[in-house]
Amino acid sequence: MSEPIARKVWVTGAGSGLGLALVQQLLEQGWKVAASGRASPELKGLSQLNPEQLLLLDGNLDDGVQAVQAGQQLQAHWGALDCLLVNAGTCDYLDASLPPTAIFEAIASSNLSASIHCLNVAVPLLEKGQAPQVLAVLSRYSALQLYEPSQPATPDNNLAQVFRAERQMLESKGIALTVVAPQALKMPLVAVQVRPEQWTPQSAADVIIQRLPERAPELLLEALNLNSLWPLPEQPASPV
Repeated sequence: MSEPIARKVWVTGAGSGLGLALVQQLLEQGWKVAASGRASPELKGLSQLNPEQLLLLDGNLDDGVQAVQAGQQLQAHWGALDCLLVNAGTCDYLDASLPPTAIFEAIASSNLSASIHCLNVAVPLLEKGQAPQVLAVLSRYSALQLYEPSQPATPDNNLAQVFRAERQMLESKGIALTVVAPQALKMPLVAVQVRPEQWTPQSAADVIIQRLPERAPELLLEALNLNSLWPLPEQPASPV
């Protein structure tokens, strides 16, 4: 009797926090994992322990050219993709020297562009996969609307809309889409207030992976400690 074929997943924003926890737990469950994210000792260690199971992808997905190159690596190694897990709250794309006043906008704008790039790259690979799906996880910061908040939310200024605008196209190709995000104040998903919880990277990753088979269109995630799930890059040491 032949062994079941391992499912193939691409996890973005995998350098630390929630993204790293997703990679760890998916490996433990037997998935073949491709990981994009800021280089970290933890990711490198996982790669050394799981050389046949974990593929580390080069490049910054915030850059369109580098995102295409990551897709070419996936095509060369696997030729198909079953799942795209977009950690769309990550701070992996931020420069550590960014001034504090620019951080929130940079989180939203960098995740918006990276999400567009990796969707464009992943869809042709997902079309060749088994029961393909996309799951995107947004933070309270990355879900903030860019530019003028009073304007209508569109894929140009709102990360959740980047994904929702592609839902019909994805479904026409047999690709399910799940958007995991905090409650939107303008258009709440549920009438009752959802209380934020003390999620850890491990507990959030566990629930997200458990819910994957449901292929639900929308899920709510309200977190108290955002820096635990989506750590900011370490600031460079000040000269003494």
